[in-house]
Amino acid sequence: MKRFSEIFLGVAVVFGIAWLVTVAIPYTKFAQLQPVVDEETGDRTPPVESGLVQRGATVYAAQGCAGCHSQRIRGGGADIDRGWGVRQSVPRDYWESGPVFWGSSRVGPDLSNVGMRQPSAMWHYQHLYNPRSLNPDSIMPPFRYLFEERKIVGQISEDAVALFGQDAPKPGYEVVPTMDAKALVAYLLSRNQSYALPEAPVKEGKQEDQAAAGKP
Repeated sequence: MKRFSEIFLGVAVVFGIAWLVTVAIPYTKFAQLQPVVDEETGDRTPPVESGLVQRGATVYAAQGCAGCHSQRIRGGGADIDRGWGVRQSVPRDYWESGPVFWGSSRVGPDLSNVGMRQPSAMWHYQHLYNPRSLNPDSIMPPFRYLFEERKIVGQISEDAVALFGQDAPKPGYEVVPTMDAKALVAYLLSRNQSYALPEAPVKEGKQEDQAAAGKP
């Protein structure tokens, strides 16, 4: 009986230490983080997410995007050399954020900074409708069901997607994004960790280099 008590106590201590190291201590440190506030403008970094962006996060989750894309720039420089970011991701980047989609694989590129690399909403609509129209080697599936083809009434809509070739709608019709598509694109455009933080500075000129590269 004494032997059993010693084993039980030892197991409890091991699990207790593991819980402290992997859960309690990191949570306490994360809870103490605060956004960086610009004294002149009052802007907060990271920025607060809008309601549309939050809805876009639910669409992102529902479409299974995290299964092929990560959202975490790792240290060591490899991810930065790929053009995926300008610095390593740190816990403060996810302060007061909605669901965090770190992802489990990288079938596609990391999306932590896709809003910086591709700041055009139209590009994202075209990419979602037919990824291969922009990248012939893409293995990303099309998300045409996030769009609606409808008859043009009067003038073509401001948010009509510019499609060409076999993707172009039939004469007199236009393809427009649904609210889910608009929310998803708003979410993707908000993915931008190019700002500097005290614990994660950005080397001068990195933002311009990455934006000029225009990698998806």
